[in-house]
Amino acid sequence: MFQTHAEKWAYETFSRANLGDSRRTQRLIKFTASLANHIGQSIVQSLKTPADIEAAYRFTRNRAIDATAIAEAGFAATAEQAKSYDCLLALEDTTSLEFTHQTVRDEMGYTSSRKSATGLHAHSVLLFAPREEQVIGLIEQTRWTRELSHYGKKAQRASRPYKDKESYKWERASQATETRLGSDMNKVISVCDREADIIDYRTYKITHQQRFIVRSMQSRCIEQSSDKLYLFSESLQPADKRTVQVKQRGGRKAREALCDVRYAPVTLKMPANKRGEPIPLYYVSCQETNNDKELSWHILTSEPVKGKEDAHRILDYYEKRWLIEEFHKAWKSGGTQVEALRMQRKANLEKMVVILAFIAVRVHQLRYVGLNRSEAEKQSCETLLSPLAWKLLWVKQEKKKVPKTAPSVYWAYINLGKLAGWYDSKRNGRVGWERLWQGWFMLQTILEGYLLSKSLDL
Repeated sequence: MFQTHAEKWAYETFSRANLGDSRRTQRLIKFTASLANHIGQSIVQSLKTPADIEAAYRFTRNRAIDATAIAEAGFAATAEQAKSYDCLLALEDTTSLEFTHQTVRDEMGYTSSRKSATGLHAHSVLLFAPREEQVIGLIEQTRWTRELSHYGKKAQRASRPYKDKESYKWERASQATETRLGSDMNKVISVCDREADIIDYRTYKITHQQRFIVRSMQSRCIEQSSDKLYLFSESLQPADKRTVQVKQRGGRKAREALCDVRYAPVTLKMPANKRGEPIPLYYVSCQETNNDKELSWHILTSEPVKGKEDAHRILDYYEKRWLIEEFHKAWKSGGTQVEALRMQRKANLEKMVVILAFIAVRVHQLRYVGLNRSEAEKQSCETLLSPLAWKLLWVKQEKKKVPKTAPSVYWAYINLGKLAGWYDSKRNGRVGWERLWQGWFMLQTILEGYLLSKSLDL
């Protein structure tokens, strides 16, 4: 849940950090709080004094401080929060971070089909509570660089042992998540896109009694039919209809897709080149009815699907996968702007990458509160802002008498955006990352100025 005070949030997130010296942990907390109060700004812009700036750079350059130790503190904080929830979705995805700064390029790897695009890859697992509609936090993140010497050698990479392939990241993430959550892992459902449709990964999840929802990448052989899975699904009678909101992306316009929902228990046959027993699962499909199946989801899950309500629940959970993509936006382009970092060494860079990842989750939490309009309109904005803060925002934006009852969270979300110059030109009520956080920072500045003026004897 979103923590309004950056200093308290930084303490709760990083106070467990084992950096070899308690003073380093205190420096991490202070440094992170300053960055959290100045989202998207450089270290120099985020800190108040030359001494603080120099201390921050010494921290990032300190070879005794490891990025992994910083990350583990944040994961431990998330694991502690996870204990309060009965059901959690572990939303997983991979992204690349490109860094063009010349001094660190030699330590980077290729990130795309262009060999000149260099940086890191990161695989993250974000916990989300579907019943409470809350973004909880990061429980796992692995970062790596691809060897430039391996560029263009896809065939050689395919012949590697499974545990040496990048695709092993899904299983490794599940192992790390279980290590941190312990017995709470039984209430976690991993939600992954098509890249995780790997026999070895599914076998691991089933063997370790871990729950999952994975979108299928290819039609597979099943025991229930001589047809492969996708063709078999066409023989199933639709159990219900479902409307899916297709978001605008690139040249694609936002639209509503009317879909047929089907489900069935299936048993996947093991491929001829693999050893093992057939895998019993449940299958859910969501296919557009009137647009040549442009939207077509084939979902495989360990969760029992006995009726249409269960099928819709699985699809609801899968649709939450966009939240991990939104986290990447908060981390990269729209919030902390991690790719703008300029560091002399990869080790220094990774420390900042990790810190900004947890700050990005905090930005994500704030925005999600407002995006969920139906819930945001029911909640008082005092769950988000102090009484004085929302009253100052009211006077600034509404320019009329302050009400006795605090307005809603949704009102605060919209007006934080407006404070930073946002205008709802698309008529969708969605404040962008940059404007939302600019508004938040501007309100904190107004609040600080008000408190300063009250302290003066004028």
